[in-house]
Amino acid sequence: MTQLFRTAARVALLSGGLLVGAVSTGLAQLGVARPVGRQTVDAIIVKLDNQIVLRSDLENIYQQELSRAEGKPLPPNVKCQILESIVLNKLMLAKAEVDSVVVEDDQVRGELDRRMAYFVQQIGSEQKLEEYYKKPIKQLKDDLRPQVKEQLIQQKMQEEIAGKVTVTPREVKQFFNRIPKDSLPYYSTEVEVGQIIKFAQVNQKAKQETQAKLNEIRARIIAGEDFEKLAKEFSQDPGSAAQGGYLGFFKRRELVPEYEAAALRLEPGQLSPIVESQFGFHLIQLIERKGETFSTRHILLKPATGTSDVSEAAVQLSKIRKRILADSITFAKAAKDFSDDKNTSGNGGLIQNPQDRSNYLPLDKIDPAIFFTIDTMKVGSITPPMPYRTDDGKDAMRILWLKSNNPPHQANLQDDYQKIAAAALNEKKNKALDEWFKKNRGDVYIEVDPQYADCKLLNAVN
Repeated sequence: MTQLFRTAARVALLSGGLLVGAVSTGLAQLGVARPVGRQTVDAIIVKLDNQIVLRSDLENIYQQELSRAEGKPLPPNVKCQILESIVLNKLMLAKAEVDSVVVEDDQVRGELDRRMAYFVQQIGSEQKLEEYYKKPIKQLKDDLRPQVKEQLIQQKMQEEIAGKVTVTPREVKQFFNRIPKDSLPYYSTEVEVGQIIKFAQVNQKAKQETQAKLNEIRARIIAGEDFEKLAKEFSQDPGSAAQGGYLGFFKRRELVPEYEAAALRLEPGQLSPIVESQFGFHLIQLIERKGETFSTRHILLKPATGTSDVSEAAVQLSKIRKRILADSITFAKAAKDFSDDKNTSGNGGLIQNPQDRSNYLPLDKIDPAIFFTIDTMKVGSITPPMPYRTDDGKDAMRILWLKSNNPPHQANLQDDYQKIAAAALNEKKNKALDEWFKKNRGDVYIEVDPQYADCKLLNAVN
């Protein structure tokens, strides 16, 4: 029962949460094999219509669970639980194919970008990520795209099956009362911390200098110099510079609108004027059109930010802070309206715990920069603007809000209602998914390797 308190337990596993919604245990979750000297022989352990489960699928998730456990023993049947969840995912994929359930390309692309940004943040830079996998970012995305699409379809199916499941306060209380008192989890000190971030704005002088430099490069290309050579020398896009700026083939709406619009106005071999996008300034050359796709190469230059730009961000944050302290706007509303941080603005500015996606951060695992700031703060107070550098290297300023500070305690309904309610909801959703599985398992052919015949649910399907 205590395991149900892990809000990223089975429901997250079923939804691909280990890879989609709760990316938190390291680069193994990228889902792309890193080149190694010697590979272990893999094997198919479950066949489900035209879907298969590999031994490596099971072992990879098992290793992630070991990492999350941080030395604590896992339940003896955890591999069966993982395998049952994988099989349920595969059944959802099979049923989705029959029922024509699809996800849009934009959604797949957005999830790919989100996941790639997370791993760039983890490892430090795009260049380090490419060196780690010995592949450019674009190829990593291409390798990952089928897996991400499957996981999004699984999420959509799960939403249709259990998305409308809710729990009442009475059910939450009943769930809590079923837990033996000696099995209640003990929570260390946890805090809720909100942030509002403003990025340093590029000043006009820096933009003009970047455009002038890119115009010089453009003139050199028109005069006969090789585009690819100049891209390798000057482009600041680590994903394509080494390939002479080559981006490969894309469909419509797969690149940012400004870039795509400029590229599609060109004839093969033609050079664009300077194009500005959220990434900086581009010089684009169309290579080829093929049906609904097109290929390009580009040179990207990014204007530098300076201390005066950070000062402007500080001024904006000071005004926002003043409004919050005067009760003319809530911190949550201000974060939603003004914060440049997409990861927290939609959550009222609150920083989420990557382990369970809750708003409660264990004090012993919090970012040191935040820890030493909030250590002397009173609950409800907001810091003045402070210098901040994002994980991808952007200069910024931010203000921090200490929403709550909860001392160590054993789980109880008064202090931990949200966590208990989430665990109760997970249990109820799991039951709904189990019922769906029992109802639909007869519609597909399932063959299980004898090595896993002891797994209870899998025995039930044969």
